[in-house]
Amino acid sequence: VIMRAITNKAKSDPKRVVFAEADNYKVLKAAQIVKDEGIAIPILLGNREKIQGIIDAHALELDGVEIIDQMQNPAKTKQYADALYKKRQRKGISASDATKLLRDRNYYGASMVEFGEADAMISGLTKNYGDTIKPALHVIGVDPSVKRVAGMYMMMTKKGPVFFGDTTVNVDPTAEELVAITLLVEKSVKQFNIKPRVALLSYSNFGSNDGVTPEKVRKAVNILHKDHPEIVVDGEMQGNFAINNELLKDNFPFSTLADAPANTLIFPNLEAGNIAYKLLQELGGAEAVGPILLGLNKPVHIVQLGSSVREIVNMVTIAVADAQAKEEAAGTGKR
Repeated sequence: VIMRAITNKAKSDPKRVVFAEADNYKVLKAAQIVKDEGIAIPILLGNREKIQGIIDAHALELDGVEIIDQMQNPAKTKQYADALYKKRQRKGISASDATKLLRDRNYYGASMVEFGEADAMISGLTKNYGDTIKPALHVIGVDPSVKRVAGMYMMMTKKGPVFFGDTTVNVDPTAEELVAITLLVEKSVKQFNIKPRVALLSYSNFGSNDGVTPEKVRKAVNILHKDHPEIVVDGEMQGNFAINNELLKDNFPFSTLADAPANTLIFPNLEAGNIAYKLLQELGGAEAVGPILLGLNKPVHIVQLGSSVREIVNMVTIAVADAQAKEEAAGTGKR
């Protein structure tokens, strides 16, 4: 139901999405689907002959879709490289480094988004997460209104959607960083027209165990309660108490989550979040939509290595909705 609502929103004002790995059948099939369904306007990035060869070999219908070969566009490459050098010259990137980096389609695609020549970028199918996120951070950077980026999964469970963060970026966040991650994820959940009920997880329930992790999570919850009383959030708590409302109510009736289960779970570190979503996906049969990258200044979304066509289509749909939300926030959306 939630993906249907996001799809309808995307279709209401489709955006230009650059596919940085367009020399791949699954990416091209996803591009055809989002084009046919009116979700997005695809732009294909890569070697023109190779892309056209895959389109022809699989009889894909992508007539009229723009194909850009970043190696055949020196004027544009120079424009993007100059901007990257200006941004990163005091962070170890020389002018010649910037020119070389622009041969990488992730740098080129991110530059297209930065210059307004695309509204969002999709990548990650054939590269590891770190190699894909770094160009986006270098070219586009973090939204000035937030302190960091984070990755979120929307887990489509039998009980409805549950949001997991951080699952992809921050390895071992401090209490203050957990606060920033919570605020990012909470804001994003609201964009899906869902009221976030946030649990910060650990192996302890409200001081029942000592240790570095529970104390870190406890500190983050204290900061959130003090500085952000408008957010429905509690912890530290164990995962089963966050989801099992009767269990929480019977044992900890004082909790701010006692009247209904949490739908947004914040993990104490990357290891816990990453393991949890993958186990739920494999053992619990939940569909994982993501990772949804939060906190960048403009929309770049990274699919997991080896994603299916359906997973790529889902991420394009999220990317379009994200671009729409950023336009609306900036006051430039369609009226």
